[in-house]
Amino acid sequence: MAKKKILYIASEIYPYLPESYISKICRHLPQGIQERENEIRTFMPKFGCINERKNQLHEVIRLSGQNIIVDNIDRTLIIKVASLQVVRMQVYFIDSEDYFKRKQIFYDTEGNFFSDNDERMIFFAKGVIETVKKLGWEPDIIHCHGFMSALVPIFIKTYYKDSPLFQGTRLVYSVYNDKFPDLLNPTIGKKLVGTGIDEGYIRHIDNPTYASLIKLAADYSDAVVIGHPEVDEEVIDYLKTYPRPILTHPTDENYADAYDEFYNQLITKEPITF
Repeated sequence: MAKKKILYIASEIYPYLPESYISKICRHLPQGIQERENEIRTFMPKFGCINERKNQLHEVIRLSGQNIIVDNIDRTLIIKVASLQVVRMQVYFIDSEDYFKRKQIFYDTEGNFFSDNDERMIFFAKGVIETVKKLGWEPDIIHCHGFMSALVPIFIKTYYKDSPLFQGTRLVYSVYNDKFPDLLNPTIGKKLVGTGIDEGYIRHIDNPTYASLIKLAADYSDAVVIGHPEVDEEVIDYLKTYPRPILTHPTDENYADAYDEFYNQLITKEPITF
């Protein structure tokens, strides 16, 4: 199989955020796929708790400065980058003074779910896509990890569907045990429509629970990965009738081979269109 271009969009990557189930996969899977002679790009949010000096982040001036409109307000996109020198892997960071300066990730110091997590997700999704467009890099596969990346599939398959860069792209969404107990801001649907997504595309999101968000991500993906043995039951029930390929994350530590083969199979299929 020819070399593939794979874009990884992750909510967390070790060592930039503490070691967790998701952050370890998002650290080692891109490396494993790159070692199998594929080309990768990796993105995550630049949460304020990430130590820029320790991790040697620096701003990429040529990619920064775009405005992303969220809820009718221009928000400036800042792109930073760091390198995992041992494995020669770069990680791009989506940053924003409005959304990612705070030290907490999804909850405030009192344990409350941030009311603007919906806007942070919109900004993150559009920020990644606009940056990839600016790079002029055409991915064969976009693989999203964690609920923070859940809006990427609907943007790629609807708003950006006519972009030449994404005409042949297959979307993969990995579902984990990252359920949040609170609703997203109820105005998320209105905000998505405000970004240019047709109202007819945003079913499920009237009641923006975790499960409804993951269903939306699955609907606009070409395949799903069940990334953890304890995925939300409502999501698992929904996936029982899912009409597209599903991979269960292997228990074997050398899981990159299974993902590489899964990607190869997807590339032989026509991407879904809307």
